[in-house]
Amino acid sequence: MRSTFKQLYYINRAKVKADGTTAIMCRITIDGRSSVLATDIFCRPKDWNAKKGEIAIGKDNNRLADLRNRIEALYDEQLRETGVVTPEILKNIITEKTKKPTTLLQMGEWERERLRIRSNKLKKVNTYRHSKCLQAHLQEFLHSLGKKDIPLTEIDEPFGLGYKVHLVKGKRLGPSQTNHCLLWLNRLVWLGVDMEILRCNPLENVEYEKKPQSRHRCMNREDFKKLLATPMPDKRMEVMRHWFIFSSLTGLAYVDARGFYPHHIGKTADGRRYIRINRQKTKVESFIPLHPIAEQILDMYNTSDDEKPVFPLPTLNSAWTDIHEMGFAIGRTENLSAHMARHTFGTMLVSEGICLESIAKMMGHSSVKSTQVYAKVTDDNISRDMDRLQKRREEKGLTTNSTTTEHNKALLQKKLNRSKELLREDPRLAVKRIGRPKNNLMYQIPK
Repeated sequence: MRSTFKQLYYINRAKVKADGTTAIMCRITIDGRSSVLATDIFCRPKDWNAKKGEIAIGKDNNRLADLRNRIEALYDEQLRETGVVTPEILKNIITEKTKKPTTLLQMGEWERERLRIRSNKLKKVNTYRHSKCLQAHLQEFLHSLGKKDIPLTEIDEPFGLGYKVHLVKGKRLGPSQTNHCLLWLNRLVWLGVDMEILRCNPLENVEYEKKPQSRHRCMNREDFKKLLATPMPDKRMEVMRHWFIFSSLTGLAYVDARGFYPHHIGKTADGRRYIRINRQKTKVESFIPLHPIAEQILDMYNTSDDEKPVFPLPTLNSAWTDIHEMGFAIGRTENLSAHMARHTFGTMLVSEGICLESIAKMMGHSSVKSTQVYAKVTDDNISRDMDRLQKRREEKGLTTNSTTTEHNKALLQKKLNRSKELLREDPRLAVKRIGRPKNNLMYQIPK
């Protein structure tokens, strides 16, 4: 039964190594039978909390928590596949699974297995899915060197520089993707340091690529009008279109839209509806008055059953293809992303002159600094400011038409002629204006 499975972690205080540390042991008990295995994690006896089974040092305690989760996942997997689990069988599986990897690709697969277990627990697979691509780039680089794998002890700084050149010159990756690949390589090397396979990280001096200044991509007004007027042929894509328009008018991120329920909708005293919801990213409350178009979309979906979300949205991994196809349907050349709807909301509010504090409250930002990104100068702002300046000049009579320009030139020429006449009449005026001549300067009063 599931309730008989237990893990107990302890240390043997009688067996302390020369460096003052002792090994942490794990006792696995299933149906009254137990088996002990070494965790390959060491700590000082004074740092061990026997009551909680934890280490005072955070890094080592994280490793212990990962092992605990891994054993839990292996037990569930074995029980689901075979229906029978004994401590000896589980110990053999764990010993094989937890054997220290000594090569780079083995370390990558070991880390990806840890990410898989973590993704199943958190129900978020983005990091695990991305690690497959990063591992493939590393494997391709090793194949270009004529190697199937490389021991961790043979990794040095030239290896890291060569990998960087391979990514930039060979694969033609951008700065962001290149840095992700270098981070993955450094991650595997640091794991080797944590497992005491390496004494230090030989890639510490390998510099990352400089990233260009990031900019928030948003949908312009013309494309937004096209999206409003272009229904999608597929029912699922039509739901995505409604959500994208709704998010562009409310600023809800995709993860917040999936957790958007009828109880998040409220009404003011004058009957106007609004959304009050805590963002999952910042845990900050957002207060969003609903646009009339957003209210029309809201009436088409669930606003009564609080056990179901308002929009029947799939996971982002399943929805991104529909979002891209929606961009192609309205004639966009650039890719359309889910988060672009939120950026569109922030940019439109800034363009309409809404103050940053109100925008921050509606978007659920924890700091106004996050909102200031949307306040960068845009083409529309420049045009609007120039129109205001032109209007003020016209009110003062300082227009820029051709007649006024010729008149201004004539006035300027008249002033210059008058100055020359004064200088001819009295040359001392030049001395009064320019100053007395000095002996060390070549100076001559105009004749």
